[in-house]
Amino acid sequence: MGFSSSKTWEALRPRATPKDWFKEIWFSGAIPRQAFMMWLANYNRLPTKVRMSSWGLNVQTACCFCNNNEESRDHLFLSCPYTISLWRLIFARLDRNRAPFISWTELLSWVRVSTSAAPNILKKLVTQSLIYNTWRQRNSANHHNGFAPPQTTFSTIDRDIRNVISARRHRKKFSSLIQLWIQ
Repeated sequence: MGFSSSKTWEALRPRATPKDWFKEIWFSGAIPRQAFMMWLANYNRLPTKVRMSSWGLNVQTACCFCNNNEESRDHLFLSCPYTISLWRLIFARLDRNRAPFISWTELLSWVRVSTSAAPNILKKLVTQSLIYNTWRQRNSANHHNGFAPPQTTFSTIDRDIRNVISARRHRKKFSSLIQLWIQ
């Protein structure tokens, strides 16, 4: 019997208990860069202005979209007027009676629940695309002095969802999603 690097890796790798949010972030069919961004957001590890200020950096903490609140994860992705307008466009397609999210926990709970009009795989894709594209616009506002209007960002989210569904349409989970998304 010889040396096995895979067995060594398994013996050395620390094992943690699986997190309850694992399947909302890491799932077959996710766009890797968007899943990674969602993972960072879920752990509240994105360098928002509030976090950077807590590190001792001299930064203005006002949200680059609305200038009315401090830029925290929850404000940026849940309660900023810019993002609320994106969520409204998404809810118009997936969950017409849905009110804006109050907390990150509520967002994850919404993603978990699958309905015939909005399977959770579609909710996961949309949520990850919204997080990713909002962060891109936030970076554009902070580093390039401008950001796209919500309707343009929603068009990017829409294109992301259509592309993912189209590329994976041969998979059972994705075969009927395009009809649900574009109706």
